[in-house]
Formats: sequence, C-alpha cells, structure tokens
Amino acid sequence: MPSLVLERLPSVKARTGLSRSEIYRRIASGHFPQPVKLGSRASAWVASEVDAYIASRVAARDSKAAA
Repeated sequence: MPSLVLERLPSVKARTGLSRSEIYRRIASGHFPQPVKLGSRASAWVASEVDAYIASRVAARDSKAAA
C-alpha cells in the first residue's frame, strides 16, 4: 500500500487559495475532498486528493479556454 501524506487545514488553504469557510462549503456541496479525522478536534486531507482537486480546476479552466 502506498504511503499517504496528510495535510492540515493551513496547508490546504495555502495550496488552494480558498478560505476555511469556502473549503467547508465545497465539502458540503460535494465539490472538495472530505477530510480525515485524526482525533476529536483534528482533521487533515489526503494530499493526493487535494492535488486531484487542483488538477480538476485547471482542467476545467483549460476546457473552457479551448471551447
């Protein structure tokens, strides 16, 4: 099984440019990866899932530009 890297919220915010509230809005609407609970008060995201989200946003931009 490959090693998974987890990222905490400050890193996810920095990488996506989204605010905390916008990240959670997109999670609720099904447009952002779900976090993994690390404990009762801590969550993190799988880095490869955040990478895929970012790549999907770039692909959406590029498909609109090509149309």
